[in-house]
Amino acid sequence: MHRRLTLPQGLFHPQLHRLLLGISLAAALLTSTLSTAGEAQPMAKDPQVEQRLNHISEELRCLVCQNESLASSRAELANDLREEVRKLIVDGMDDATIKTYLVDRYGDFVLYRPTVKPLTWVLWFGPFLALVLGVAGMTLYLRARRAAQVPAEPLTDTQRQKVNAILNAGDAP
Repeated sequence: MHRRLTLPQGLFHPQLHRLLLGISLAAALLTSTLSTAGEAQPMAKDPQVEQRLNHISEELRCLVCQNESLASSRAELANDLREEVRKLIVDGMDDATIKTYLVDRYGDFVLYRPTVKPLTWVLWFGPFLALVLGVAGMTLYLRARRAAQVPAEPLTDTQRQKVNAILNAGDAP
């Protein structure tokens, strides 16, 4: 035997229900629009500075995202680095000097395309070396496997007749 739970009638009046629904809908809309609003990216007063910043930022790696250029990253550190590059441009540094400054500060990793030098040989040639070693290893393995296989002996006439009898037995009605 189950008792049925009943709520007081005045608690869920249709008008109160609509009011609560309206308030919750308004709150949801308000919070969704506030959460998508973002701070505008600062632009330099000089468009040439901004163009140089974009060009340099495309060649630098975001230190947080690691697989994204500094120009396309939205991480806070990327914003700080872009602001630092903007200040260096305004101070009159050329692109190569700015990159050298950032490499000295953060290492070769900050460059999206690191220069070819002994310290970065593994980055540049490592994948090709791994591919060559993998192909050579697979070739040696397959040759050793083929040499270890015992060739099959040909069937005798008696064995051939038994096989034909078995195969033809399936065709008979």
